[in-house]
Amino acid sequence: MRDVVIAGTGMTPFRRAPGTGLRALATAASDEALKDAGVTADVVERVYFGNAVAATVTQQDMIKGQVAFRRSDLAGLPMINVENACASGSSALQMAVETVSAGHAEVVLAVGAEQLTSPDKVRSFKALRGSTDITEIGEAGPDEDWTKSILMDFYSDEARQFLERNGADVEDFALVAVKNRRHAELNPLAQFTTPQTVEDVLNARVIVPPLTLPMCSPLSDGAAAALVCSAEYARTRLADAEVLAVRGCAMRGGRADPPVTEATRAVYEIAGVGVDEMGLIELHDAAAPAELIQYGEIGLCAPGEEHLLIRRGDTALGGRTPVNTSGGLISRGHALGATGLAQIAELATQLRGRAGSRQVGGTPRLGLAVNNGGWMGGGYAVTVATVLEALR
Repeated sequence: MRDVVIAGTGMTPFRRAPGTGLRALATAASDEALKDAGVTADVVERVYFGNAVAATVTQQDMIKGQVAFRRSDLAGLPMINVENACASGSSALQMAVETVSAGHAEVVLAVGAEQLTSPDKVRSFKALRGSTDITEIGEAGPDEDWTKSILMDFYSDEARQFLERNGADVEDFALVAVKNRRHAELNPLAQFTTPQTVEDVLNARVIVPPLTLPMCSPLSDGAAAALVCSAEYARTRLADAEVLAVRGCAMRGGRADPPVTEATRAVYEIAGVGVDEMGLIELHDAAAPAELIQYGEIGLCAPGEEHLLIRRGDTALGGRTPVNTSGGLISRGHALGATGLAQIAELATQLRGRAGSRQVGGTPRLGLAVNNGGWMGGGYAVTVATVLEALR
């Protein structure tokens, strides 16, 4: 198996932008990734296109990537459409990494794009319902509540269970929201950048107790992309590119252990590193409690001590291990199929020392991204964990 690097990344702002369309979003992010690597589209051999809900929201199904790029210089390339709930983008990345590592291609583009918002908001919430086991929860009835994501019901249950089994309280969830908003204030691509306090978060509209609106990820539109190539190609053809080594990429589904635990355990073994070596981490905070819970699942602390990290400021910029320097899903935004690659774009920005006022001190060498998707059996349906390393 060959060594693999990421030579360029690109990302659009995450916003509510009904009508923008997958084509505009995907081509903008892809063009930026190519420019970042210093290459043109003619060197790309294959595209993996991650998208979660276009079939429901915009009624574009089956050939999403082909349609997105039909008027671009990437048109005509082998195009593989990847749908894996909110982990569609990271799944596209993993497939790109495996393709290059196995020697089937030298240069592959992984793209994630999502037009989640719609003038008809019901379409968006219906799409989110599809990320669950419909056989288990049942088809939507005539009295279904289409004013919120059904996933927040699951996160609400998870939050209550978390509070019952340790010494945390709802204010700890608010601290996560405040921290991530503070990071997002420094990110020009983030959806929400207005400062907020713990009191603002606690007094906001309740979505599902104990979750208030700022504790929940929003509906977002956006795209992100990464150009993946062999390390040898980068050495011989991309001398000026500031490449990042893909030290590991692992996918797991829910079994006896949470998939977050299994995926991160696998990626640590592949990469030969531990969580204590990470300079920063991007976690899938679709709701604020999810970030806290994942602190324990990835080994950042012992189970039951998750709330202590947020109280001490360990996971804030300037803390021991900054988490979600992008603002995370709850403030940067959550454009489903693009989220996993947005995490990769943030790691790349930080590991290259390009994050400006939100730069992690000392320019970190290693970064971890954990992207989750779907919900069934009381947990995530899939987790993809990726470790990147700056080559300096």
